[in-house]
Amino acid sequence: MAIEQILDLEQLEVDIYRGSVFSPDSGFLQRTFGGHVAGQSLVSAVRTVEPRYLVHSLHGYFIRPGDATAPTVFIVERLRDGGSFCTRRVNAIQHGQTIFSMSASFQTHQDGITHQDAMPAAPPPDDLPGLSSIRVFDDAGFRQFEEWDVRIVPRDDLHRLPGKASQQQVWFRHHDRLPDDPVLHICALAYMSDLTLLGSAQVTHLEVRKHLQVASLDHAMWFMRSFRADEWLLYDQSSPSACSGRALTQGKIFNQSGAMVAAVMQEGLTRFVSGYQATCP
Repeated sequence: MAIEQILDLEQLEVDIYRGSVFSPDSGFLQRTFGGHVAGQSLVSAVRTVEPRYLVHSLHGYFIRPGDATAPTVFIVERLRDGGSFCTRRVNAIQHGQTIFSMSASFQTHQDGITHQDAMPAAPPPDDLPGLSSIRVFDDAGFRQFEEWDVRIVPRDDLHRLPGKASQQQVWFRHHDRLPDDPVLHICALAYMSDLTLLGSAQVTHLEVRKHLQVASLDHAMWFMRSFRADEWLLYDQSSPSACSGRALTQGKIFNQSGAMVAAVMQEGLTRFVSGYQATCP
């Protein structure tokens, strides 16, 4: 399913929308991908604000697993409409229960101080293998992202920083040219931001990875500068801490010119499956 279809919601009533659903026979995952519901939640919030406002941050909680075979209804609450900022809250509903809850803040264009961290060193994406060749996902899981070119920097090519507990770098872009709609590119980035981030907490624990139960618990994003999701973006990721069955992960997203376009924080479930014994350091 194309990203434009995933993010094209049906309006049921004022501030109530319904998202697309995967066919049970399509070979996709039976649980809804977290970025899918987060991206659609953001679209529903965008539909309720004036075009002069652009989203600058979102904060969401994954409350229950999503059912990929069932439609999702999004109910938007208008918390505030101000001169410079406006705020929305969105609840994503399946089978009568909230599976995801998100707040999003929007801002009109304003001027102020400007600075950013330098883009970290990374090998160019054209020299790296794609996900299909390194088999990061099984066939069913990967087909959900076939329209995206995703390339993980090999561990041997990673510029590791002293004191960093766990690092990962990922290049990604949409294969085909997308419409010139900045909102679509922002929502597409929200969709993709959940794909590999929690993996940054697992790359130094490969020997026990198969014994982990993994799921996103919450997700926060900040959008800084304009970008295109159909041009290469570097997702520089790290996990500063993991313990008690949870891992904290963070990421900075840069375009190829070195501009930092977004930042992400996520806490995820990384607990051992029942019956597996290990000690958290």
